Amino acid sequence: MFVRSRDNVLKPVLLLSALTLGMASLLTVVRAPDWMWVWKLAILVGEFGHWLVLLVIGVAVLTWFGSEGLWRAAGLLLCGAALVGCLRPVYAAARLAADLPAELRAGFGGVNCPPEVFSFARLYFGSGTPRGAVTTEVFARPDGQELKLDFYAPPFAKDTARRPPCIVVIHGGGWDGGDRKQLAAWNSRWAARGYAVAAISYRLAPRWIWPAQRDDVLAAIAWLKAHAARLGLDPARLVLLGRSAGGQLATAVGYGAGDPAIRGVIALYAPHDMPFMWSVVREDDALNSTKLTLQYFGGALEGERRIRYESASGQLLARAGSPATLLVHGNLDTLSWDHHSERLAARLAELAVPHYYLRLPWATHGFDFNPDGPGGQLADYAIARFLAAVMR
Repeated sequence: MFVRSRDNVLKPVLLLSALTLGMASLLTVVRAPDWMWVWKLAILVGEFGHWLVLLVIGVAVLTWFGSEGLWRAAGLLLCGAALVGCLRPVYAAARLAADLPAELRAGFGGVNCPPEVFSFARLYFGSGTPRGAVTTEVFARPDGQELKLDFYAPPFAKDTARRPPCIVVIHGGGWDGGDRKQLAAWNSRWAARGYAVAAISYRLAPRWIWPAQRDDVLAAIAWLKAHAARLGLDPARLVLLGRSAGGQLATAVGYGAGDPAIRGVIALYAPHDMPFMWSVVREDDALNSTKLTLQYFGGALEGERRIRYESASGQLLARAGSPATLLVHGNLDTLSWDHHSERLAARLAELAVPHYYLRLPWATHGFDFNPDGPGGQLADYAIARFLAAVMR
């Protein structure tokens, strides 16, 4: 009696587990719905799915021995679907890796770079990047008030004969959140490879509206140049790198500043045409993009405020001779439509600006949370090649 009761409970539990894993794995195929927690689940499945495979196999084994008949068939079928979904990012990344070196060479020229684009071993064992020294510096914004940046010095920062170029990292967060500590492991990785890295703060909406954020980025750049000798960096070789909202700032400042020291711009999953963004915002999406946009610009796109929207649009500011650009975006991004990067890439092609758009078919917003996952590895290689090309 007890054994039969236990079996009656085990079968539906196993089937429910297989169903949950199967449905979760669909997030590598279809865009997550507009619920914040589901978007985070998409990161888990897309960038850690190679670990979830072990769980799927475990459920499949238990289903084989603990179920029978239709229970077993349904459970194994769902586990099979989950296995395919969880492994899709790995398979897609391996295929993209085969062509990535040649495509980057065509976009930015040939440079010496590590030959390995994608490693299966790295998925499970990581890259072992050491954490370097980080100092917090203070710079003045245009009104004289102070902001902070975290400076990651490369190992040879005190060698004045080898002043490294500098990556200026601009955090995301919907313009009303986030901070310079965001994804700091990436900053340590770039510093270990010989780059100076400055992760900067900027004023946040709704208290501060555009162009305050642009002015803060420009102030940080001016401060880095003025203190280049003390920091041990090359003030004539800078790259702006931003994620999400920070990517919008990177392209708007990089194209609008007209500064020859800005050698390149890297934007991950960011919007670049703010009038276009206003045309597609919704209150019921995962971020309430209508609210974010209104508080960033101080109101809707109308009247004289149109100038404000346009001045924040890298796509509208781009010109022939604009800095070389690397765009990275997941096709399944729930928070920032990948069409933003697609449209900017098309505009840069019209202008003959050197650029490359790395599309990740399975990825969502924030895929680089795991720097050694499928998306993280491809982005890492593309960024390394891009930096080596534009900083030489």
